[in-house]
Amino acid sequence: MAAQRQYEELARQLSAIGAVKRGLGRGLPHDCPAGSAAVLILLDRHGEMRMSRLAELLAVDMSVTSRHVAHVAEREWIHRDPDPADKRSRILRLTPGGKAKVDELSELSIRTLTHYLHDWTDDEVVQLSTLLARLRDSFGDCRAASARLPHSPHDTQTTPETTRTPA
Repeated sequence: MAAQRQYEELARQLSAIGAVKRGLGRGLPHDCPAGSAAVLILLDRHGEMRMSRLAELLAVDMSVTSRHVAHVAEREWIHRDPDPADKRSRILRLTPGGKAKVDELSELSIRTLTHYLHDWTDDEVVQLSTLLARLRDSFGDCRAASARLPHSPHDTQTTPETTRTPA
């Protein structure tokens, strides 16, 4: 396990990720902000899905997801078709225009990363990708895990069951 000072440095470095995300966001087209881009990319990667599944993948609440979906639907990048199993729900699907936008976003991201990481070796890029994927996997579903995190270094109770008072 890493030492306390290593975790402190990691926390400082991770807080700087916001600057990296903003840099990548500046490379997005004006008509496709980051939230809309995330919707398109997830639909491209995972295929058609209900809005509730998209909200889970975005790790945001349904109202935020609805705003992003409305934005991409207005531009005809997705279809919102009735779910045959439940007419109250909608199935979200990329349109050909949405797929073209995903391809454009991918190209813009590659160009941006190529610009900023021009002096990195292939091995360094692979190592960063591998470590970032591992970091994300370690966090799993952050929304579910946040309720179980200890609040102080001395708090070792990690589940609601262990914090109940006796009857």
